[in-house]
Amino acid sequence: MRRRTKSMLAAALLVPAVVTGLAINNIGTANAIANGELVPEGKYSFSVKLTMTGIPTADGGRRNSGCSGSLVAPEWVLTAGHCFRDFNNVRQNKPVADLTTATVGRTDLDNTDKGHDATVIAVRQAPNADVSLAKIDTPITDVRPIKISRYAPQVGQVVRLTGYGSVTGTNPVPEKHLRTGQMKVDSLTDSVTGMKGFAPQSDTTPCPYDSGGPFFVEAKKGPYLVAVVSNGPSCPHTQVESAARVDNLLDWVNETIRTVK
Repeated sequence: MRRRTKSMLAAALLVPAVVTGLAINNIGTANAIANGELVPEGKYSFSVKLTMTGIPTADGGRRNSGCSGSLVAPEWVLTAGHCFRDFNNVRQNKPVADLTTATVGRTDLDNTDKGHDATVIAVRQAPNADVSLAKIDTPITDVRPIKISRYAPQVGQVVRLTGYGSVTGTNPVPEKHLRTGQMKVDSLTDSVTGMKGFAPQSDTTPCPYDSGGPFFVEAKKGPYLVAVVSNGPSCPHTQVESAARVDNLLDWVNETIRTVK
C-alpha cells in the first residue's frame, strides 16, 4: 500500500503512493512505531509532532496532514524535506499549509499541561537530501534539543526511533502517545542510511505519517541524531527502511540557523 512517505500530505502533495487506501480528510500525525513501545512521560522530549492545517490541493481545495521531527535548536525543528512539498511534488522553502503547528515536549498529546505548541514560520530545504529545517515562532527553552552527530552510524549499530500516530499501515489510526523502537543500521550511502527492525521485534518499523521522525544513537553524553524517517515499505516490515542521513548536513544546519532570522 505504501512505498514512500509516512506523512499525511496527500500523494499529490508529497511523493507517489503515500495515501493509497487512506482517508485523506483526516488529520494525520507523526506516526507511532509499529510493534514499538510507549515512551515514559518526559523521555525523548525533543521529539516533535508537526500538524499541517489547510494544505492547498490541485483542485483548489484544502486538506490537513502531519509529520514528525526533532528539536535541534530552541527555534528549529529538523524533519523530512518532503513534509513541505506542493501538490506538484516540489519541495518548498516555506510552509505549504495555512497553519503548521509544532508540538514539542508532550509525550501524551492529550495532556496539554505539558509541552508547547508553536507555529512554523519558515522552512529551508537541505540541498542533497530529503531533509528540511522548520523555524518556529516561539523559542523552546525548557526542552534540551537533540545534538546532530558529526559521525555516520556504523553498519550493525543499533539506533532508536520515536514517533506518534498509527501503529500499522493498514487503515491507520493516529496514536496520541509517543512511541519508540530500535532499528539496526544495514547500509550507508552519502545521503541514505538503511535501517532494519531490531527491537522489540524484527519488524519494529516506522509507519505512514512518520516522515521526519528522528533516528538517534543513545550515548552516555546524550542522544545524537543520525537520520530522519524518509522512505520505506508498508509497515510493519522486515525489509530495509531508507532513512535520510543527517550527520553530513551539520554544517548546513548550523549555517541555516545562524543566517535565517
